[in-house]
Amino acid sequence: MSQPHPAPPDLFEPLHLAVSRSAKIPLAAQIHAALRDAIRDGRLAGGARLPSWRDLATHLGVSRGTVREAYERLIDEQLVIGMGAAGTRVAERIAMAPAAERGGEAPPLPELYHDFETTPLSFQMGVPAQDAFPYTLWSRIMARAARTAAAAPVGYPDPRGHPDLRREIAAYLAIARGVRCTPAQVLITAGFSGALGLIIRTLRLEDATAWLEDPGFPLTRTALRLARMRVAAVPVDTDGIDVAEGVRRAPQAALAVVTPGQQAPLGVTLSLDRRLALLDWAGRTDAWIVEDDYLSELQLKGRAAPALASLDRDGRVLHVGTFSKTISPALRLGFLVVPPALTTVFGEAAACLAPAPATVVQRAVTEFMAEGHYFRHLRRMKRLYATRQEAVLAGMRAAADANGRGAVRAEAAGSLSVRVTLPDGTKDTDVALHALPFGLAPVPLSPWYAPWDADEPRPRGLLLGTTNLYERRLASDCARLIELADRHG
Repeated sequence: MSQPHPAPPDLFEPLHLAVSRSAKIPLAAQIHAALRDAIRDGRLAGGARLPSWRDLATHLGVSRGTVREAYERLIDEQLVIGMGAAGTRVAERIAMAPAAERGGEAPPLPELYHDFETTPLSFQMGVPAQDAFPYTLWSRIMARAARTAAAAPVGYPDPRGHPDLRREIAAYLAIARGVRCTPAQVLITAGFSGALGLIIRTLRLEDATAWLEDPGFPLTRTALRLARMRVAAVPVDTDGIDVAEGVRRAPQAALAVVTPGQQAPLGVTLSLDRRLALLDWAGRTDAWIVEDDYLSELQLKGRAAPALASLDRDGRVLHVGTFSKTISPALRLGFLVVPPALTTVFGEAAACLAPAPATVVQRAVTEFMAEGHYFRHLRRMKRLYATRQEAVLAGMRAAADANGRGAVRAEAAGSLSVRVTLPDGTKDTDVALHALPFGLAPVPLSPWYAPWDADEPRPRGLLLGTTNLYERRLASDCARLIELADRHG
């Protein structure tokens, strides 16, 4: 075994890194394996700086090319990040184990969120493209908004949201979603969750029954139950939510939460007949409909269907949208459009229970929309996401064919994801959990379904986000998912 030189200052002492020239394993592979294991078991924490090629080569008595080869493999696996003159650092976003096992607190809803405030992983759902956002432009707008807010009169901001932003949103909805509303009907909320909470409290729906699409967003199901609402799972088919089945299962429901534009997670659009049936049911029973306008502004093929609220004549639809998928979820910014008869009561509820988020962010989004940047950004993202979705589809199909797993099928699921159907018996939750150490964050499909009878297990599959891809690694990432599906089948 080679005699090591004194360890460089950035190499952690617990590594005890050394190589053996007598081993049959190449030197670069030994270095790669040692560093990989140190990252995965937490001896090298996220953000830790690795030694330079020269320093580590000197320390181990090997060539710089050998160290470079090991580092490049780690970069390809997204375990480390090459930062040029700033060196090579362990990737912050790699979750080597559940947070509870790493000594930290476990995130809420772990079937949806593996971690928070980290760089998006490959296949991660719910986040826009990290590499395609106009950060320079946005930074200038945010700086101007901060200066404007700082110089504004000292006083309480409008709890319903900044008037200028509400006007911009009303104008945007008229053009893009066919919704005719006044700024008075628009309230700014802390994302979809903030809007849903405001709706339940204002309409006093606690202890009532709500329809929820099956499959449907797990966070919404949990939110309804936390509000003491009874949840009636209503199946979804190729035409969207089955209204007739909803009436059969829970005819006296007070609320229906639907994603008519692009159903989450299947991606289907609610048909016109179903839309009219849903509105008719709400009108006859004095029920309310929450329209989660999920991804409708990012329809990749053709023109998006008008919003359900555009057909509402009885004032039963509450339309909810957010900027999470188009700008950033870090904004925690959304909007709620209520029927005209409810503007006063919702304004009072917002003032007392859920005032609009920070004014600086609202001013920035207002300028981003008013100057036309928002529409231009959406056009660019549609082209980019269409290309990336096709790349993931092709990659998964090629990997399945190469592996002989014909039972693994991949198909588009709305604008920002691909749905992978797994063979019977495959545990999608296990596949998703074991993908995290490889820098992959697929979402298991089974938690999106309401609990079924034990003799009829929930459908299994994976949802792959297509917004943040690493093209050089895409083929190997897809192959890795197929390999993990094999292992947990």
